[in-house]
Amino acid sequence: MNRLSLLSRRYIIAAIMLALVGQACTFSLFENPINPGNPTPIPDITIPSPTPQPVAQTTFIVTLPEPLQPSETLAIAVMDEVTGLSLNALQYPMSARDSLTYTAVLPVPYNSIVKYRYVRRGDSQVIEDTSLGTVIRYRLHFATAPAEVQDIIADWGDKSYARPTGTILGQVFNSDTGSPLPNLLVSAGGVHYLTDSLGRFELSGLPVGTQQLIAYSLDGMYQPFQQGATVADGRATIVDLRVKPAQLVNVTFMVTIPESTVPGVPVRIAGNILQLGNTFADLLGGVSTNTDRMPVMNLQPDGRYEITMGLPAGAHIQYKYTLGDGFWNAEHKADGQWNLREFIVPTQEMTLEDTVSAWSAGDSAPILFELTVPSVTPPGDIIYIQFNIFGWMEPIPMWPLGNQRWAYKLYGPLNVLGSFSYRYCRNGQCGSADDAQTIGSAPSGRQALTSILGQDILDTVGTWKWYENPEPTTLVGANITPRADSFVAGVEYQPTYRPNWSYYAPQAFANTQALGANFAVLTPSWTYTNISPLRFTTVPGQDPLWIDSAIMISQARALGLNVALFPTPNFPASADASTSLSTNFWLAAPRDAEWWQTWFTRYRAFAVNYADLASQTGSQILVLGGDWVTPALPGGTLPDGNPSNTPADVETQWKAIIADVRSHFNGQVFWAMPYTPSSIKTPLNLLQDVDGIYLLWSAPLSTSQSATKLDFANEAGRILDNEVAPLVSLLNKPIILAIAYPSASGAASGCVANGTGGCFDLLALSRPDADISSIGLDLQTQADVYEAMLTALNARSWISGFISRGYYIPAALQDKSTSIHSKPAADILWYWYPRLTGVVK
Repeated sequence: MNRLSLLSRRYIIAAIMLALVGQACTFSLFENPINPGNPTPIPDITIPSPTPQPVAQTTFIVTLPEPLQPSETLAIAVMDEVTGLSLNALQYPMSARDSLTYTAVLPVPYNSIVKYRYVRRGDSQVIEDTSLGTVIRYRLHFATAPAEVQDIIADWGDKSYARPTGTILGQVFNSDTGSPLPNLLVSAGGVHYLTDSLGRFELSGLPVGTQQLIAYSLDGMYQPFQQGATVADGRATIVDLRVKPAQLVNVTFMVTIPESTVPGVPVRIAGNILQLGNTFADLLGGVSTNTDRMPVMNLQPDGRYEITMGLPAGAHIQYKYTLGDGFWNAEHKADGQWNLREFIVPTQEMTLEDTVSAWSAGDSAPILFELTVPSVTPPGDIIYIQFNIFGWMEPIPMWPLGNQRWAYKLYGPLNVLGSFSYRYCRNGQCGSADDAQTIGSAPSGRQALTSILGQDILDTVGTWKWYENPEPTTLVGANITPRADSFVAGVEYQPTYRPNWSYYAPQAFANTQALGANFAVLTPSWTYTNISPLRFTTVPGQDPLWIDSAIMISQARALGLNVALFPTPNFPASADASTSLSTNFWLAAPRDAEWWQTWFTRYRAFAVNYADLASQTGSQILVLGGDWVTPALPGGTLPDGNPSNTPADVETQWKAIIADVRSHFNGQVFWAMPYTPSSIKTPLNLLQDVDGIYLLWSAPLSTSQSATKLDFANEAGRILDNEVAPLVSLLNKPIILAIAYPSASGAASGCVANGTGGCFDLLALSRPDADISSIGLDLQTQADVYEAMLTALNARSWISGFISRGYYIPAALQDKSTSIHSKPAADILWYWYPRLTGVVK
C-alpha cells in the first residue's frame, strides 16, 4: 500500500469521526423515542465475553536518584487518560531491593499499552519529572509478553539532580513502504516527541543507561514498536524505527443505558485514541479527552445506542460511555467506581454489547440545569456548561430544547462535589465567549450544592460578553474594478489553537466562503518549549496535530476555497502583556554560534514539515517568514534595536531553507514580512528566491481622533505608492496585503498604546487572553480602516491580493481583537470581495 493511500485513509477515517461528532445536537430531548416499527434484528455473531483478558506478569524495576527518606514510600501509578491523568490513577506500592532500586510486579493485559509513572509518597505526593524540569505525563510499555521493565528516575518535581544525560534521535518509517511517518508519538524515559513529516524525533535529557524506546500511533493506525536503546553521556544515539500499518476492522458498540437517563440525550464514547476523543494533551482540570471530538452514538428504536466504527486491528482500546466527557457524567460500576473498559481489536469484525450500570456514584441526586439565552445568540451556536471543583474543567455541551432554551442533567460524580461552581458559555469557549455574569478565566461562577433530593435549577443568561447587541452595518456603495482570476481575497485565521476548535472550523470556512473570499489562510504552529537549549516541536493541546491540520485543509477545499499555510510558532508564556512573546524569546536567547545553528536547523524542519503537509493536501501557497523572524535575517536586530549577532552565513542558511522547501512543495512560496515605515528589512537577494510577498500590514494611517475614511485611504495610498510600489517594481513579484487592525482605540494609528511608551502586541488583544480593560472597544474604526484600505487597493492594480488577519474560528465575538468574525468589518468584506473577484458585477 503506498503512502498516499495510507494518508488518505487516515483523513477519511478522521473526517467520518467529525461527521459523527456533528450529530451531537440532533436529538429530541425530554420525550420518549418513537419506535417506527420492529427493531432490526441483531446479527447472530459471537459477542466477546466480559471475562478478564489474559495478562502478562510485568516486573517494573526503577532506579532512584537518591534514597528515600524514612517516612517516604515509592509507588508506580498506572494512568487513566480517558478519565483524566490526575483523576483516576491506580497506585501500586513498590518494594525496595536496595536503597536506590525498587520493584513491583503488575498483571498487564497482553498486547496492551500501559501508561505509568512513579510517585514518591510522604507528607505529600511528588511526581517524577525529566532532567529538564518538565513533568512526566506518563511512560509507555507495550506488553507483548511477561517482561522486566528497567527505568531510571531523572528528577523529582520538588528537586533536581546534576547527572549525565544523552539523547536518542532518529526517524520512524512505514515498514511496508519505507515512507517516513508524521504524528507518531515516540517516547523514552517519560520524554515524548511527535514525529514531523520526515518521521524525525529527538528525545533529549535522558539519563545514561538503557532506555525503553517506543513508537506509538495516536490513532492506532500503526502497530506499536518497542526496543531498548543505550544512552551515553553527552552523546546522541541514532535509532531508526519501522512500524507496520494496521488493517481496519468494523467494531460495533451497542449499549443499554439506565432507565433513569433523560430520553434521547446524546451518548458518546470516550476513549484512549484520537478517534475516541483523546487529545493527548493536558486540558483544563486534568482531563485529556474532549467531548467535541468524541463519536456520538445512534439512538435505536429499542432505546439502546449503537455505533459502528472502523478501528485498527491489534489496537489496545480503553473506553467508557458518557453523557459528558471522561469525567463528567461518565459511567460508573455498580459499586460506584469508575468503569474503564478495554479490549484488543481483533482481526475480524466484532460487536460489543455493554450495559451502563450507573452515571452516578453515591447518594447525591442528579441536578437538572435549565437555561434561557438571549435572542441575539447566533442560531448555530451551542451552549456549554462548565464546572469547577478544584479548578475550571473542560466545558460540556448542553442539550437544545428550542426557543433559546437549553438543558443539561448532571448525574455524576456528585459524590465528590458538595458545593461547586458552574457557568455558561458559547461554543465551548469559556473564558472568551462568556455569560456576562461570569467572564474571564477565573470567575467565581454561579453556585450549586449537591443534595440527596433532585434539583431543577432555572437560569437565564441576560447578556453574552462581546456579543451584547450586534447590529448590521450601513454599507456605502463603491465603483469597484474586478480583478484577474488570480487575485487573492482571503481570511487568515488566528494562530492560537485549542483542540475543540476543530469542531467549529467547518463553520468558520463556510463563513469565509460567504464573505466572497477565495482563500483560507491557516496558521498551524509548533511551540518553543525551551529557549536554551532550544526545543521546538508540536505540543498537543497548543498546536494542531498533523491530522487536525490535514482535515481542516480538506474541509476548506471542499467548500471551494484555495488554501495557504502560514506556519507560525508559539512562544513560552509571559505574564507581561505589554511585550510580545516573540520579543521576550529573542531577548532571552543566548544567540551564540551553537544556538544559531540549532535555531536554523529547527526552523528548516518546521518549514519542511509544513511544505510536506501543503504538498500532500493540495494547498496552493506556503508562506514562510513573519515579523517574528526579523532578528534572524541578515543584519538582524533585536526588538530593542541591538544587533542579534546572526552568523556570517545567515543569507546562505535562508536560501538553503527556501530551496529545501521547494524540493518538497511545488506550489507558490511567499515570504511574510512586516511593513515598517521607510524600511524594508528583508534582503532583496532573499526575496528573489520566493514567488511573492505577503506584506503584514498594520501601518499607521492617522493619529487624529477626527480622521475620516478618506483620510485613512489617502494615507494608505501615499504609503503604498512611495514605499511599497518601488519594491514590487524592483522584484517584479506579486504582493498580497495581509492586514491586521484591531477593533480597539488607537488602531488607526498603528499602535495600541501600552501605557509605557510602547505598543501592545496585537495578539494580546485576542481571545483566549484576558481583556485589557485600559483599551477601549472601537468596532467602527476597524470597519472604516478596512473600507479605506480596500479603496486604496481598488486604485492600484499592481496589488495582487487582500487578506484579513486574525479571524477567531470558534465563535462570533465583537471584542477588541483583529478578528472580523461577525464584526462590522466583515460586512465591508462581504460587499467588496465578490466585486473584486468578479462574482458580483
